[in-house]
Amino acid sequence: MQPAAFGPTGRTGVPLVEQTLECGHPVAAHTCSFRKLAIEHERVDMVVGDAYTDEGVRETVAGDNIVTAMEDVGVVRFVTLVGAGVRTEGELVSVGGRVVGALLKFLARSVLEDAKTHVASVRETDRQWTVLRAHRLTAGSGSGGYRAGDIDFVSAPRADGATRTLDIVAEGLYFRELSMVGSS
Repeated sequence: MQPAAFGPTGRTGVPLVEQTLECGHPVAAHTCSFRKLAIEHERVDMVVGDAYTDEGVRETVAGDNIVTAMEDVGVVRFVTLVGAGVRTEGELVSVGGRVVGALLKFLARSVLEDAKTHVASVRETDRQWTVLRAHRLTAGSGSGGYRAGDIDFVSAPRADGATRTLDIVAEGLYFRELSMVGSS
């Protein structure tokens, strides 16, 4: 297995790359700048580009955009992380969740809309996809514990989100589902 990490320099991307390397896997890391990736390792294949314009995506997974590229080269498994503001049809949302959703629409509408568009394109594929949704990702080291599935508003250290992402791939969980994640 060689995971491709898009956004490996971000606050969740760094622990994801670190944990993937700790598991012994190589990583294709797609970033917008060579200088941004703080991790230097012989198993990291860094590609500079822009995932929104397709720059470097072809080199990372050999295709036109992330989803199309995976289909073109036969990648079967895809796990992506978005905020919990991306909802499923008919999903029950707590009062706190509705308040946060309203704030997101007001304060970060473009980020929320981008995430919704991303999830819609993922859901249209025939890949074994999982969309992992987090209410609030925090800094700091992970606890190693997390909850997933249908959970109410709860925060999680980014490192635990990275751990959950790797576990989903390794254990083959949540195919074609949108799952929440939070601290245990």
